Amino acid sequence: MAAALSALNAKIRSQPVLNYLCSTHFWGPASNFGIPIAAIMDTRKDPEIISGQMTLALSLYSGTFMRYSMAVTPKNPLLFACHFLNFSAQVTQGYRYVDYWHFGGRDKSLAVKEERSGGEAVLEEGKRLVGKAGEEGREMVGQAKEKVTR
Repeated sequence: MAAALSALNAKIRSQPVLNYLCSTHFWGPASNFGIPIAAIMDTRKDPEIISGQMTLALSLYSGTFMRYSMAVTPKNPLLFACHFLNFSAQVTQGYRYVDYWHFGGRDKSLAVKEERSGGEAVLEEGKRLVGKAGEEGREMVGQAKEKVTR
């Protein structure tokens, strides 16, 4: 059994593509791509939930490992791409955080939310008035029918 596994391993390692797909140079970055994907998905969420400390930490982490990916032998371009994407997403999140908390983005966001809630109140009042007008119109039609039938 050990000989069969050894032969299988030798066959895999002799083929460059399979050797790469079975290495940590592939699976490390592939599993790490969850971090930048999550950061990109978070760009659609409210900036109020962004953690400035975590964004800074992940930016430093990605910057460090971008350098590491090119310093190791052999160079790992997949790891570089993963951390470049994460670094870019974290810088975007960092900008959103700073804009929201320090450059007036929060005030603008609250004003828009207040305006929307006011707009919804006007819409509800309009629906109520249309409903009331419809009831009054039905009453008038009913009264007109009674006068006509007399």
